[in-house]
Amino acid sequence: MLPERHPLQPFLPPRAKILMLGSFPPPKKRWSMDFFYPNMQNDMWRIFGHIFFAARDHFIAPSGKRFDQPRLEEFLREKGVALFDTATAVVRLEDNASDKFLQVVEPTDVAGLLRRLPECTAVVCTGQKATDTLLARFQAAEPRVGQCATFDFEGRTLRLWRMPSSSRAYPLKLERKAEAYAEMLRREGLL
Repeated sequence: MLPERHPLQPFLPPRAKILMLGSFPPPKKRWSMDFFYPNMQNDMWRIFGHIFFAARDHFIAPSGKRFDQPRLEEFLREKGVALFDTATAVVRLEDNASDKFLQVVEPTDVAGLLRRLPECTAVVCTGQKATDTLLARFQAAEPRVGQCATFDFEGRTLRLWRMPSSSRAYPLKLERKAEAYAEMLRREGLL
């Protein structure tokens, strides 16, 4: 099987306080927009809508068939949230969005991303595959889900958060996932 390269550029607002890292985008046929967490079956943007606007559908476009990418980008810039994934190239062992069928062939240069984000104080991994891929490159203790650990990066002490996956395959209600994300966002000063 041929490696699949990441189809998006990193989203790096210059004043970002946190860098959120998933594993890798789902197959293009599952996208509702050309941005991160594009699958309508993924609840990341519903989690953010629930936390910040008490409306889980806040970031869904009026058609109801896609997420509102311009509104999301504006919101994330304003809040200081950068986005990318921990893999730049993968082999998809099955034709689906499941992390368990992703073989990472090229991890992302997360150090390079962090150098472009001088105000970043935390790296947020949005699932186990993302956490495992990141920990293979950095010296840090693996935090429990919803918790953080600190690590040193070129003279900066950063927090590494291990958050629950926003995939509906992860067996936790959206409201419980939102509680974990809200706690992280509060502790990072974004809420």
